[in-house]
Amino acid sequence: MEAFYHPDSEDPDLFHSTELTRGPWSPDAQHAGPPSALLGHVIERCAPRPGFRVGRLAVEILGPVPIAPLRARARVVRPGKSVELLEATLSTERGPVLKANAWRLRVADPEVEVPAQVVATGSYPGPDAASESAKFPSTQPVGFHTGIDYRFVAGSFDELGPAVCWIRLRYPIVAGTTPSPLERTLAAADSGNGVSTVLDWNRYLFINTDLTVTLHREPVGEWVCLDAVTYPERSGIGMAESRLYDEKGPVGRSTQTLLIGPR
Repeated sequence: MEAFYHPDSEDPDLFHSTELTRGPWSPDAQHAGPPSALLGHVIERCAPRPGFRVGRLAVEILGPVPIAPLRARARVVRPGKSVELLEATLSTERGPVLKANAWRLRVADPEVEVPAQVVATGSYPGPDAASESAKFPSTQPVGFHTGIDYRFVAGSFDELGPAVCWIRLRYPIVAGTTPSPLERTLAAADSGNGVSTVLDWNRYLFINTDLTVTLHREPVGEWVCLDAVTYPERSGIGMAESRLYDEKGPVGRSTQTLLIGPR
């Protein structure tokens, strides 16, 4: 079965990376979307509590993630009746490569009465109405770009500037499992700086050092939409910000801090 990672048959914390995780900056390093989603995968399975879900997850990218076996571990560091904090690490044999903190919150039951006029609304044309012609700017035959579907509503990889893009996983994050809404969102959200780049891919690097995703609602369906904008500065520090949607409307936001420089 094709997937971004295959669980080890003997060690439950070990995951074997496949070429589908390959990113755009190096043929030997992963795109940050799959390992971020893998952290989401283990966080959701850490001491799960009925009626709770992750409202925010922040990933710190400590260095390039090799296409190699990864050890993923999560633990509750601050338990609580209504809110709890979890942390997770992703490591190679040389040490940690990603760290994440996640706030898991109790879902209200019964639901809170919120005035209709303050509920987030809005939508974009769905993925069925979007262009299927997007070609990811990579010379690699296999990578993250071949493991997902991109469909642009506005902009494209050939147009510099803000963009609106639907993204769907073609394969599970972990073989033998169905990607959760959180996994799908994390995998997609890390493409915000790519779909909305304002710099020439051939001349510049714009690598994110982190990914923070906040979800006020759990996305429904396979597709996640990014309304993405990149803000570069001459200092070499930038930011990408994405408003996140599913086919029913807004679900949250994501941000990435960017390291910008010449290739």
